[in-house]
Amino acid sequence: MGKQRQTQDHYFREAKRLGYVSRAAFKLLEIDEKQGILAKGSRVLDVGCAPGAWLQVAAERVGKKGRIVGIDLKRVGVSLPSNVQTVQGDVFETDVADLTGMAGGLFDVVISDAAPDTTGDPTGDHFRSIRLCDHILTILPALLLPGGPVVMKAFEGESYPDLLARMRTMFAKVKGVKPKASRSISREMFVVGLTFDPGA
Repeated sequence: MGKQRQTQDHYFREAKRLGYVSRAAFKLLEIDEKQGILAKGSRVLDVGCAPGAWLQVAAERVGKKGRIVGIDLKRVGVSLPSNVQTVQGDVFETDVADLTGMAGGLFDVVISDAAPDTTGDPTGDHFRSIRLCDHILTILPALLLPGGPVVMKAFEGESYPDLLARMRTMFAKVKGVKPKASRSISREMFVVGLTFDPGA
């Protein structure tokens, strides 16, 4: 068995042992450990939240006084704490005010492990991934409190540098990270923006 396969099996087994719905939980756990984005009592928006691993991690990290809202085209079937609400819908079509209304105000943090359904065409998948990230950035001023962080999944490709450049006009610090739980052959990266400036 190759080292990469052993690594993936490890995260799969750990997810089952700890009760996470998927090993994607470890991607957010690692990002949060290094960047400190999820604080107790925070309001969190999770875009593309199904099947729910990031919701589970966020709920643990923000505690009972935090509020978490998730939106996804697919229904989330995993059991979640009462301070987590999910919406089955399209973020491109959903009224942003509905999301902030569920949270009781602007969010402290916006996270997204969303990706388009892959088609086998890496270039097309890349552009659809960047389009989703760009849309999140466009609606961010109506979602995220000044000074807040964002974490989004993006597939590397031609427009990836453009995404980072746009983020640098909106955040004090921007970086791309690849958590250990990501497959080495995957083109997925997680772009992290810290200290949001909506007036930039």
